Amino acid sequence: MESFYQTLQIDRIDVNGNASICIDYVVKEERIAFYLNEKKLLSVMSIPNEQDFHIIGFLISEGVLEDVSVIQKLEVAEDGKSVRMQAEIEEEKLRHLFREKTLTSGCCVGVAGNLEGHIVEKFIQSPYKIGIKEIFKNLEYFSYPSELFEKTGCVHKAMLVLENQILTSEDIGRHNAIDKVMGKAAMQGVDPSNAVLFVSGRLSLEMVVKAVMHNIPIIVSKAAATYMGVKAAVQTGVTLIGFARDNKANIYTHSGRILF
Repeated sequence: MESFYQTLQIDRIDVNGNASICIDYVVKEERIAFYLNEKKLLSVMSIPNEQDFHIIGFLISEGVLEDVSVIQKLEVAEDGKSVRMQAEIEEEKLRHLFREKTLTSGCCVGVAGNLEGHIVEKFIQSPYKIGIKEIFKNLEYFSYPSELFEKTGCVHKAMLVLENQILTSEDIGRHNAIDKVMGKAAMQGVDPSNAVLFVSGRLSLEMVVKAVMHNIPIIVSKAAATYMGVKAAVQTGVTLIGFARDNKANIYTHSGRILF
């Protein structure tokens, strides 16, 4: 964990003009290079951990990778700054990734290529339902800070709640955190169609698209939803829940999956 943050000496002040010298902790992000079939795909600014899960989750989110069964080789560089994948993919899907880029509304600048086309035609049919009390119970667990967050206050978290287990990942970017936890789920061969995804960031269009590409029926966040996020959730069958805090929540779409 210590390799993911750096200690600094800073001046701390308050509104009354009091000042003191103290030690603070800041996250150490790195530029991570993704390689696919011996060609550089892109670079992302990320915490250098779970890079293998990250590239898998990202490529599934973008519609490039169907599932992990087509992966032939996957390795992370010794310095952690690159990850290489060999996989059988359709070249047209890869070309589509670079044909049209949309600057995302993430806290860290991100790029999403496949926000159009086959994605909007997909509809989550999962009959999965969950009780409201269970949501808040999981939300309490989700809110418990990690060591890295306690040190730096500078990471987003994504948590996938399945029937028999809970998977979590964190990163400086909320999109990265989702890609990592979904890549982890894909590598373990779990079915996310009967699961709830908890995220720490706002529920925007690209966040919903990621959930849809992984067949997740329910997304919960303590933060707000955007109009395009809600619209996408309506069109794709995702149950979208925002402002889930203080024992209250806003259900924006497809409330039939929530048991009261």
